[in-house]
Amino acid sequence: MLPKLLFIAAIGASLVGCSNQKDAEATKSPMPVAATAGQGGNKTTPALLIAPEDVFIVSSNEINSGPVITGSVQPERKADLRAEVQAIVLQVLKENGDGVKRGDVLVRLDETAIRDNLNSAEDNARSATLAMDQADRSLQRLKTLRASGMTSLQALDDAELKVDAARSEVSAARARATTARQQLQRTVVRAPFDGVVSERKVSAGDTATLGKELVKVIDPTSMRFVGNVSADKIAIVKVGQVVSFRINGYTGQEFHGKVTRVDPAANDVTRQVEVQVGFIDANQPRVAGLFAEGVIEASTVNALTLPEAALVRAGDQVYVWRVAGTILKRVDVVLGKREQRSGNYEVRSGLAPGDVLMRSPNSGFHDAQTITRVAANKAAPVAPAVRGN
Repeated sequence: MLPKLLFIAAIGASLVGCSNQKDAEATKSPMPVAATAGQGGNKTTPALLIAPEDVFIVSSNEINSGPVITGSVQPERKADLRAEVQAIVLQVLKENGDGVKRGDVLVRLDETAIRDNLNSAEDNARSATLAMDQADRSLQRLKTLRASGMTSLQALDDAELKVDAARSEVSAARARATTARQQLQRTVVRAPFDGVVSERKVSAGDTATLGKELVKVIDPTSMRFVGNVSADKIAIVKVGQVVSFRINGYTGQEFHGKVTRVDPAANDVTRQVEVQVGFIDANQPRVAGLFAEGVIEASTVNALTLPEAALVRAGDQVYVWRVAGTILKRVDVVLGKREQRSGNYEVRSGLAPGDVLMRSPNSGFHDAQTITRVAANKAAPVAPAVRGN
């Protein structure tokens, strides 16, 4: 009896186990369709969603071209103040970068020796004047005596010679006094115009020899671009042409000016020609000596242009992504010169006006990839990361 019961219990347990296994399999989630398709080795590239701001239309624009000009920003009004007398420097009243007004005192020199010379010259001038007056009175007295026959003609001639000599001495003494007075004034060095002290050359206690540099003053409102152009390009440079250039220290900012002067002779060493450019922008740099480089717009042509962001470079090849209906196409392009002002490139072949291009492509794009246009506020990322096979 017992073996029979055990056999029946074993059969029941096996039936329950089979029933539980079927229930567990029934509760498992089915495999996604995309994953099932992937089991065969083929993955489907999803459609690319693009918004209006992700694309732009190729159009024709003006491209300015001409010779390159390199140089620096320099003030048109500048003064290199030097010592006009030899003396000791007593005071330097302005430092580098200090603003000055016309007539402001910049440097004082020791005037002691020069003032002594002035006093001596003035004393000599007074003495010479007294001597001339005395000689003139003697001459007048001899003229009276000569009229009455009481003196000789020779004595009268001698008196006239003494008066002439005295007058010459007075003139010389007065000239020496004037020179000493001018030298005294030169012991005070003043600003010749409104501006800024760009360089101080001396300090108190220095000996200022004749012609020694004391201080430099510039007018920061008179800046201009002074550059050089290769001699083989100078024939197309004319006064009045527009120049676009960039200045070190002003990152991302472009300046514009016009050619104001072209030197008539090339440099003997570099064989380049100096060209001066006046600013036409209201906002001008106030620092002299900064390096600048630009292009003189000697000619203007119309051509298709592309921004750098739309280009994809692969070795020597350059291509863009063009929107053709509902698909994306890779298009190879040949570029020309780069426009200095905008930074855009000239397109010589590969595109036509009106073509629609992706504004900022990346490596996630595929040739013949399907695209879907969406509204601006519903757009997904322009270039989703899609893995290859």
